[in-house]
Amino acid sequence: MNADGIERALARMAQEVVERARERGGDLAVVGIRRGGVHLAQRLRKQIAAFTGTEPPMGTLDISLYRDDLSELAVAPVVGPTDIRFPVTGKTIVLVDDVLYTGRTVRAALDELVDFGRPRRVLLAVLVDRGGRELPIAADVVGVQLQVPDRDQVEVRLVEGGVKEDEVLVKPRGNT
Repeated sequence: MNADGIERALARMAQEVVERARERGGDLAVVGIRRGGVHLAQRLRKQIAAFTGTEPPMGTLDISLYRDDLSELAVAPVVGPTDIRFPVTGKTIVLVDDVLYTGRTVRAALDELVDFGRPRRVLLAVLVDRGGRELPIAADVVGVQLQVPDRDQVEVRLVEGGVKEDEVLVKPRGNT
């Protein structure tokens, strides 16, 4: 997927988020999962504002301490900031990540999110759903669905992360 494809997918996703949020009511807020979901959440938030005329509040979650594989990752994990400066209770939260794979990241994000309150509803929005779930988690809004073998990885690269052009790559695991 190239830069144009990513922007088209985000515009489509924003429209779907707005439609789904209107069905259920409640104030809308966007929360990006660090690291891959934050820049996408910022872009999705702007697209939502283009449809609604109002920019919803935005927050970020760092799920490092909520992971079920924390002890396997590192002795001293690097924990980034979680920043949610709005009341979560009663809101429709759009939880954003770049790639949905096993579902474990989303499970950890949900665990952390409810520490901030009880949302009315959570919509999961991902740019890429690559299949291969280990947990019964499904995205509500998807940019593109791919079937990627376990031996491969999906990498979303955005200009905000320091690359020259946005792209989604599928490549053998372990290659950079």
